[in-house]
Parts: sequence; structure tokens; C-alpha cells
Amino acid sequence: MNHFNCIIVDDDEIDRLRVVSYTKKYPNLKIVGIFENAEDALSLLEKEKIDILFLDIDMPNMSGLDFRKQTMQVPICVYITSHPEHAVESFELEALDFIIKPINFERFSKTVERIEAFLEIKTKAQLFELSLGGDTICIKEGHHQHKVKLHDILYLEALKDYTLIVTNSKRHCVLMSIGNLLKESNFQSFVRIHRSYAIQKQYIDKKTTSEVLLNNGVLLPIGRSYKDNLSFFV
Repeated sequence: MNHFNCIIVDDDEIDRLRVVSYTKKYPNLKIVGIFENAEDALSLLEKEKIDILFLDIDMPNMSGLDFRKQTMQVPICVYITSHPEHAVESFELEALDFIIKPINFERFSKTVERIEAFLEIKTKAQLFELSLGGDTICIKEGHHQHKVKLHDILYLEALKDYTLIVTNSKRHCVLMSIGNLLKESNFQSFVRIHRSYAIQKQYIDKKTTSEVLLNNGVLLPIGRSYKDNLSFFV
């Protein structure tokens, strides 16, 4: 079993102890630090490799948001907070999940499921290879290579340094950020609609001010800073 190092940062003692209690129910999650302020937590990150941050947001001196800005090298950040108004900013800082207090074990278990799914994808991801002509890409997965026609790709989904390439039949994960992938000439037909999503124009069925419906029924969000990218679709 792989073990993942976690730290818990919350200035509220009861909330902090509750997260500690829930985390200890998962033997693959190893707590290496428990802190009531972000400044003390920073010093540990200089000595230990941390995989997961469980962070409050509203803390004295340094908020959980400011703390995350200094710890972007940690792959997984989960916010546990009483302030839902910070949700958008937290996801701009690549938070994997955002939990509103008071937290309960059922909600925490769903977060752990998301963490495990993300880590599994990250572990299995292989290098992306651009080859086989202009309308087909080759994706290496283990000892197998899959040919994927560009027009069969419904959308791209960002997972930090990885990108999911989603077709009707399968989801492939490649070790390349969505931003770098979209710079490749083969992906010029894709439109970035959100920090986490890019789609192909021909698959758009409907559009609202906040969402895009693809013609296979998939609903994807539109990011505020990407709305102009969809001005062509009326």
C-alpha cells in the first residue's frame, strides 16, 4: 500500500481534531504535521515531502489561500472552511476539493475517494506522444499504444500537470498540462472554456452564460475569463 504524507492546518481546535480523527481512519494517509497556524506549517514543508494539504482558509496572519500560493508544489490541496465565498479562488489555486464546515465523516470519505482517484490517475499516466499524422495521435499506456483520431475527442480535462483526453469510448491520461497540449498544432480546433476544460467546436449543442452542453449530453462549466472564447457560438 502506498502511503501519502498529509498535514492539517486549522486554527480551530475542535475542527482540527475532527479532521485528524477522520484522517486516521485511512491507513494510507499518514499525518506528518498538525498545526494551528500556517507559518509553523511552512517550516515543515522545507524538511518533509508532503502529498496532501488539509487547510482552513480564515486563519490569523496567513490565510489558507496565501499558504497555498507558497506550496503549489504539493499535488493535493483540500480546503475545509466556513467561508463558501472563497470557493472560486480556491479552485484557481488548484484545490482538489472544497468542504464547508461543519465537516462530517461521510463528506470527508467522498474527498478521500477523490484523492485516491486522482493519485491513481497520476500513477498510471504515461508520456504523451504526438505522431502518426495530423489527424491522429498516439498515446502510450504501459506496453500498449492507442491510436486516437482527433475528431473522436470530445473534450480535454486538466488534472494539474496531466490531461484527460476524453472520447465516447475511453478516457486517456497523458503527462502534459492542458495549456501545453493546446499549444500543439494538432489541437488548434479545441476551444478553452474553463481553467480545467477545452472542447471542440463541432460538439457544442447548447450554451448558457455558465455552461456548455455537448451533443452527447455532457455538461461542462464556462470559466468567467474564458467566456469570450465562445463568442462564435450564438
